[in-house]
Amino acid sequence: MTTRNDEVAGPVSGDQGDSIDGRSDLRTRADIHDLVVTFYREVVFDDLLAPVFTEVAEVDWSVHLPRLVDYWCRVLLGQPGYSGVLLASHEHVHAIEPLRPEHFDRWLALWTTSIDQRWAGPIADQAMAHAVRIASVIAGRLGVCPWVGPVAGRHEIDAASHVPPVRTPR
Repeated sequence: MTTRNDEVAGPVSGDQGDSIDGRSDLRTRADIHDLVVTFYREVVFDDLLAPVFTEVAEVDWSVHLPRLVDYWCRVLLGQPGYSGVLLASHEHVHAIEPLRPEHFDRWLALWTTSIDQRWAGPIADQAMAHAVRIASVIAGRLGVCPWVGPVAGRHEIDAASHVPPVRTPR
């Protein structure tokens, strides 16, 4: 199987021990990098999300991708390096072109699919649960209501989860 860029799909980094169905967990910065790049490769080709990122937000991918790798490494691996406030950039985009529930649905679906295709385990599950939390908080703060997100299955947020909260300004 190949991706859009004819790269070989499948795990390219991280320890392959303790795999689930041939998929290892997200264990290293390289794994997180691969996830972020895989996900945003899908975003830029998505009919609904691509215009938000390219035309409205005018994302500079050379800046955005490393920041997101830093963010997810902080959240999932406890690595330092990310300092920022997620809500501010989303507020800016929302002021230009209002984000709608279907944007959050698609973002979460692409994120979940990107994880499920190559990774499985507790950290992969944490990445999915945290994405639900991010989407819920941002949608709520922007007034994109109602956005419910997933309500059942392994992507449901566990109230006892140790996923850190999304930082937002008060």
